[in-house]
Amino acid sequence: MYAMNRIFLQRAGLGLLTLFVISVIVFSATEMLPGDLAQAVLGQSATDEAVEALRRELGLDRPAHERYASWLAGVVQGDFGTSLASRRPVADLIATRLGNTLFLALYAAAIAVPLSLALGILAALMRNSLFDRGTNALALTFISFPEFFAAYILIYFLAQSGVFPSMTQIDANTAFGEMIYRAFLPALTLTLVVTAHMMRMTRAAIINLLASPYIEMARLKGIHPMRVILRHALPNALAPIITVVALNLAYLITGVVIVEVVFVFPGLGQLMVDSVAKRDFPVAQATALIFAAAYVLLNLAADVLSTRSNPRLIHRK
Repeated sequence: MYAMNRIFLQRAGLGLLTLFVISVIVFSATEMLPGDLAQAVLGQSATDEAVEALRRELGLDRPAHERYASWLAGVVQGDFGTSLASRRPVADLIATRLGNTLFLALYAAAIAVPLSLALGILAALMRNSLFDRGTNALALTFISFPEFFAAYILIYFLAQSGVFPSMTQIDANTAFGEMIYRAFLPALTLTLVVTAHMMRMTRAAIINLLASPYIEMARLKGIHPMRVILRHALPNALAPIITVVALNLAYLITGVVIVEVVFVFPGLGQLMVDSVAKRDFPVAQATALIFAAAYVLLNLAADVLSTRSNPRLIHRK
């Protein structure tokens, strides 16, 4: 237990350091953008007095390191500032959009994780068969497709025929069943992208264990091949499978920007794109930091869960 706590604290410390570095990069990137932010917000017709007043209001007349320290202190307290476009607190804008993005990611994960595990187990069980070769060919095909291409293919075949809507119109009053229906195409797009990675990792991890002596002994005892995989091989293959599943879940949350834009899904990715287009930098900075935090947290969860599933990873070789 002490070793597990030590590993958790080490990973958490590295995660916080990573988030700190990312916050510096995000703030610096907006600082290096060309043009005057106050001038861009007010437009070219604004007077010099109005521009200067807005610069003082936004704190642009202070040195960059002071503004970064003030912004970071607010972020730690949950205050991301005020939107330049709507004059609303950034936290209020993010709250609903973040919930929609999490819903879409969990929806896709609920389809992709069981499907990829089942396909990976069956492909390992029927190694070098027609099914195995066919699933691997399909996996490589879907891996090669960019998200927007897969999205437009699904829109062409499933939305043009009227089966599913091409734009995802949901809000707080939308019923859960209606949300499932309207968000099916973006969830299916994400599923096609991530299933291939998880399926191939599951297959590779199980095949790697099938040559182990204890698996050979189980086979010699006449145990059914599916039972050998589910009861003996799969538990020992959980560490790499958990890692790749967690990384793909992180992608489902952080990589939804393109999918949300294609389907006009009211999520965090769409909000980030809109804020960049409007030069609403407080919102853009907040969304980028939230995406980074989600990725770091899921990587931390992957490390902890894979170590718990295989305690041998605690000890150095």
